[in-house]
Amino acid sequence: MSYKLLVFNAEANSMYDYAPITEKVTYTTNRNGSAGKLNFSYVQEKPINLTEGAKVQFYVDGKEIFLGFVFITEQDRWGVVSVTAFDQLRYLKSNASYSFVGKKLGEIIQQIAADMQLQIGTLEDTGYTIPTLTKENIECLDIIEYGLQTTQYNTGRTFIFYDDFGKLSLREAKNMMSDVLIGNGSVLAEYTYKSDINSETFNQVKLVRPNKDTGRGDTYVFSDSSTIKKWGLLQKYEKVDENLNEAQINQQGNIMMAYYDRVLKTISVDGARGVVGLKAGSMAMFKIKDVPELSKGYYLLLDKVKHTFSDGEHTMSVEAKIINI
Repeated sequence: MSYKLLVFNAEANSMYDYAPITEKVTYTTNRNGSAGKLNFSYVQEKPINLTEGAKVQFYVDGKEIFLGFVFITEQDRWGVVSVTAFDQLRYLKSNASYSFVGKKLGEIIQQIAADMQLQIGTLEDTGYTIPTLTKENIECLDIIEYGLQTTQYNTGRTFIFYDDFGKLSLREAKNMMSDVLIGNGSVLAEYTYKSDINSETFNQVKLVRPNKDTGRGDTYVFSDSSTIKKWGLLQKYEKVDENLNEAQINQQGNIMMAYYDRVLKTISVDGARGVVGLKAGSMAMFKIKDVPELSKGYYLLLDKVKHTFSDGEHTMSVEAKIINI
């Protein structure tokens, strides 16, 4: 396995490959809410021109893994320098105010990316026009996350927003299926399989639409009496766009119930044999004989993937969930 860890310093017009002097590299991606992160460390025997803002590119066996920029450098008394770089999503942590009317998520991403001087790649058509999206003084990434959630609630489709080696991309999860098998006799190591109704389970959805004429909200309630009897009442409350009609609200409520009215089943895998290129947001086949739901094989959505490259070895930890796509 061969590595390239290239750092470009535009100010000094220089490039240096840190791979030969780096002991360990970790690369972490999360499906929601944070930028991809690359960490590496080395012993600085002589000054090397690495500064904040320098561009970092990481390759494994010639495959593009990460493109980002240095945000943090630390050095201890023994001369060990630790570096943290983030991909473009980090720049979307800046606050802004936007008001979009009749825009699809891809169009919203294009506008924000242009304002933040960021590069864009593939933006798949979600097929859903968001009536209005108005946010004031919040992080740009949160605005896009809200658009992702709204699109999912109204289409039942899961889309992934991520950085694809320096280009902001939007793709449907089912179009990001990996051919890797995680399971017995494959890349599986230690795992923990969990089912719970504590974090993302709701058996009643209450949607409220503002009504300017009455000054009160029109309330729509969707519930499942059978699971309420089993688990107790677990309610999710959402304020919906005032321009939605009753049919659209009913559609959104039914989709939300289909997504949330279930036991959440997740799996965490640690110390598995690494698979180059696997990242959060993609889907991978899990086949584990001791887990009934996964005994015959099931595609899971990857929520978090952390790769570790050290001493010529590549391992990874994975967090995934069962979803209907």
